[in-house]
Amino acid sequence: MLPRVLLLLPILLGCASGQPADADPCAGPDALLACGVPARAPESYVATAQAYFDTMDRRVEEPPWPPYSERVARWEWPPWLKLTAYTRENILATDTALRAYPSVVTDRECRAFDTQPFARCRVVFVYDDRPESPCPIYEEFVFNEDGEVTWIEAWSDLPGLGPVDLAEDPWAERADATRLSARIPGLGSASGWIDPQGQAMGAAAARDADVADFVRRTEDWVGTWSEEHVAAGDSMWEIGCGG
Repeated sequence: MLPRVLLLLPILLGCASGQPADADPCAGPDALLACGVPARAPESYVATAQAYFDTMDRRVEEPPWPPYSERVARWEWPPWLKLTAYTRENILATDTALRAYPSVVTDRECRAFDTQPFARCRVVFVYDDRPESPCPIYEEFVFNEDGEVTWIEAWSDLPGLGPVDLAEDPWAERADATRLSARIPGLGSASGWIDPQGQAMGAAAARDADVADFVRRTEDWVGTWSEEHVAAGDSMWEIGCGG
């Protein structure tokens, strides 16, 4: 595990906030992900991650919803469709609708970590209408101090599509893992509150194209999700599931 000072280095060097040089970059509402420290037992984070996958597993008849922050966001890297839900209301609505596209979530392995994201999982989705093409997924969950999920980030768990080489680093523990959550102001604060129109987010978007893309999509996440779906076509499944 990397020393905490190294995890905080991007904050200390890259956060243009206008604060005094000796200001604590982890003290305010715009703190970045590396500032987060666990406030719950490890098994709590794992249970919440498992509950999330239960909502997408047709074998679980009435799954309880995980605790979500009001501003929770779900980002799925290509070939998936980037911002696929934003806010608690919308993630509940979309995931309820997804139960009409039945799947089972198998080969689940979820682990807790003492640095954010506190829960990380490697699973396989098997959809009823394409049982011959199971989809391996690597997924991460960020939490606030109340134990609410504030950010969900997913990658296809195939070579070349993850945040790092997952064969060498299966839980993306390297400092250079390309997770968007690490660049979103607010996710390292106690509340984990995301403010797409905030000053810190604007500064981050000005220097980071992925953050700017996230901000743009929050303005019309349904429309941008639909555009991504049309553009991807069936290639999404071929690339993301490996055939």
